[in-house]
Amino acid sequence: MLKRISNELVRFFPLLSLVVGGVSLWQPGAFLWFGKDTIAFGLGMIMLGMGMTLKAEDFSRVLRRPRTLLIGVGAQFLVMPACGFTIASMFGLPEEMALGLIMVSSCPGGTASNVIVYLARGEVALSVSMTMISTLLAVFLTPALVYFLAGQFVPVNPWSLFQSVLWIVLCPLTVGFFWNRFFPYSASQVSSFSPIFSVLFILLIVGFVLSANKALILEYWMVLAGSVFLLHTVGFLLGYFIPRFFRFKEVESRAISIEVGMQNSGLGMALTSKHFSHLPVAPAPCALSAVFHCIMGSALAYFWGVQKKI
Repeated sequence: MLKRISNELVRFFPLLSLVVGGVSLWQPGAFLWFGKDTIAFGLGMIMLGMGMTLKAEDFSRVLRRPRTLLIGVGAQFLVMPACGFTIASMFGLPEEMALGLIMVSSCPGGTASNVIVYLARGEVALSVSMTMISTLLAVFLTPALVYFLAGQFVPVNPWSLFQSVLWIVLCPLTVGFFWNRFFPYSASQVSSFSPIFSVLFILLIVGFVLSANKALILEYWMVLAGSVFLLHTVGFLLGYFIPRFFRFKEVESRAISIEVGMQNSGLGMALTSKHFSHLPVAPAPCALSAVFHCIMGSALAYFWGVQKKI
């Protein structure tokens, strides 16, 4: 029953994101009760649930295909941050919007990407491995990338960012992993709620960020939406054609495309809200990213999913 509910929530996530986005801009008060201090805690709970799905054999599976994962994860942390920085510079975004765009482009793969890869008839095992590896590497790479790229727009404290990612991502993942190892039954029971919690929580974050910054988002709507849309478009395209250039299989290329194109927008919103509270619009590109990449990823999954030949 829970699995069916979670599958339906993920399936309708793009539509729900649009509804929440519309309501938050029409009636901001509907989401302003959701304080920004809750964001980091909730995201940590999502990471805990993800950790409970990990097993020791997942790591051994990764070691059996280093070339595929190296190119896939390399594209994740090279293509997207470079695109984020280039688009922010090319569009002449205000510094806080530039920060938000670079922040979300420097985050690991999104938690919903595995389901989208499944719907797109891509290689789910590769998608899961990429999400796991990119999430672990994000502890070091996300603060470093934001420091070097966004630091050209606003002052960035990489050590403070590193500490936050450590507590929000690595610690809950580690606790979840060992919980699953020593108490597998209870871990499976708890983790069955994780997809439902993840979807609902990300929707609440999106609603809160858009509500809190309604006036500025509406003022800069065109350039903000255009930059986020372009970021994910380039991510999906290069995420597909780079592995095809290296003669990867179609199912592998689809998985990498979706992993690169879909970012962990929740982590981006948590970090910008906590460390750049003096720049209130900084989380807005991350919130729009959550809406855009879900819609674009779902459309891509539908396009690939209806094809008979792979």
